[in-house]
Amino acid sequence: MGLAERRAVKDFQDNHFPGWQDKIRAAAGFPVALEVDWASLAIEGESHLYAECWPKVFFQPLVDGLATVTRDAMGKEALGAGLKQITVKHNPEVRYGDEGYGYATFTGGTLAIQHAAHTNVDDVDARTKGLVTVLEKGL
Repeated sequence: MGLAERRAVKDFQDNHFPGWQDKIRAAAGFPVALEVDWASLAIEGESHLYAECWPKVFFQPLVDGLATVTRDAMGKEALGAGLKQITVKHNPEVRYGDEGYGYATFTGGTLAIQHAAHTNVDDVDARTKGLVTVLEKGL
């Protein structure tokens, strides 16, 4: 990761990520552990895309998906009892968010989200639906 990428990651961590953390915690209903593999997200030569792409690929579908699951007391209780950690990672092989493409997995209390960080960026709804399906099956 070069200097441009490190600067863009730092900018996102300092100026954008805290707001996303708040939204994720609010949607979950509790302060769930969130681990982001920043080095994997920081694709060389594409630092100008981080602030635009990462929210659409990873964080907005996560917020929307958690809000959908916790829309009632049953969902809030199930998520609170079952979700222990969320991980976020760039995976260049995963380009679609629908269930079955590997965008989200839920095993042992860990919701793992992985996707090509700058591919099919505007498919927020598909990623949200895939995430909801995975969570609802696993909770």
